[in-house]
Amino acid sequence: MLWSLGNEGTIPVVFAKTNKRGIPAISLLISMLGGVFSLLTSVYAADTTYLILVSISGLAVVFVWMAIALCQLKFRQKWLKEGNTEDELKFKPPLYPFTPWFAFIASLASCLLICFDPSQRVALYATIPFVIFCYVAHHFYAKHQEKKQTSL
Repeated sequence: MLWSLGNEGTIPVVFAKTNKRGIPAISLLISMLGGVFSLLTSVYAADTTYLILVSISGLAVVFVWMAIALCQLKFRQKWLKEGNTEDELKFKPPLYPFTPWFAFIASLASCLLICFDPSQRVALYATIPFVIFCYVAHHFYAKHQEKKQTSL
């Protein structure tokens, strides 16, 4: 997976590099480290680690649905502002604009309600720093790619 993503340029191309025998050694090493980490978590702090991983993935899905709803609303506004009509759209969400607004508000409410459930609060504690890390990493990666493109 890492080799494929690196080969497509989705992640740094260092993951697509292969040795003289055609083995993506860096990708393989990183994948193996992930596997070792997974094995260690089954022995040390298994309940906590599992809860954190599930929380991150679960709350990330809620964030994605919020983004989808917001994109639907913004797209439609821009579409109409550019002089297009709703009849030109190939897909029209049912009960627009109620559906995307409901999806956004319901997702936001579920994020806020997590604060009141002590057993689910770990989702916020784990997901928010993870999302911030992802955005910061992407920022530096994109900046590096941009610098590389301008130097060509």
